[in-house]
Amino acid sequence: MLIFIIILLVLLIIVFIPCITIVPQAKAYVIERLGAYQDTWHVGFHVKLPIVDRVAKRVNLKEQVADFPPQPVITKDNVTMSIDSVVFYQITDPKLFVYGVENPMLAIENLTATTLRNIIGDMELDQTLTSRETINTQMRAALDLATDPWGIKVNRVELKNIVPPAEIQSAMEKQMKAERERREAVTRAEGEKRAKILEAEGEKESAILRAQADKEASILRAEAAKEKMIREAEGEAQAIMKIQQANADGIKMLKEAGADEAVLKLKSLEAFEKVADGQATTILLPAELQGIASIAATLKETGK
Repeated sequence: MLIFIIILLVLLIIVFIPCITIVPQAKAYVIERLGAYQDTWHVGFHVKLPIVDRVAKRVNLKEQVADFPPQPVITKDNVTMSIDSVVFYQITDPKLFVYGVENPMLAIENLTATTLRNIIGDMELDQTLTSRETINTQMRAALDLATDPWGIKVNRVELKNIVPPAEIQSAMEKQMKAERERREAVTRAEGEKRAKILEAEGEKESAILRAQADKEASILRAEAAKEKMIREAEGEAQAIMKIQQANADGIKMLKEAGADEAVLKLKSLEAFEKVADGQATTILLPAELQGIASIAATLKETGK
């Protein structure tokens, strides 16, 4: 009896342990019971019924990248070129992904090729080469709408390479070279123009500085001449003042010595003669001094 129980426990362990399933993060398990869809298990601990339940598909819920080979496409102006694309997608419904379409990746690849041909067929070559973002947006919208019944969400579509025919590549390279040379010529011309403008501005500023220096020098010379004249005039005035002061002091001494009025007036006349310094042609004298001057002249002639 004990052996039977042990054998039964061993059989139960062998049968039921495989029925215990732990679903990891970012994974989903699609469960079928007797061949029909039963449930979708997400992250955590799960137990299935032995024999009747099975894991039909383990689905990766992370964002995935599908890199498709180059596809030949024809533009609106009948230019054949090769374009390869990259699709970033994520499975949002494991049940639809498992039962919605056979071989989902092949379906996405074919859908990407046909959508790309439809979009490029409405564009000319130049527009195709300069409208990557527009093409990416249109392809993402079309693919996302088409793959929604399959439980797939297309997050982003990128065009990796756009390869035109060899002769068009050669023509484009020549055009780019000519454009580059034109830009270099324009840059050189602008540099020469800028250099001439800077040179002219430098000469203008130099002329202005020279004119300002000449002006300031003229002002300084005029101020120096003015200062000289003022100082000479002040010197002459001071000399006259000193002569007058000396004469006044002499008359004061004569007066203190008891000289009469006639001698004092005569001394005043001599002071006027010194003031004139022999350069004046006419001297106006007070009336009382005119008589003394006549007497002095008569005495001078008598002395002769």
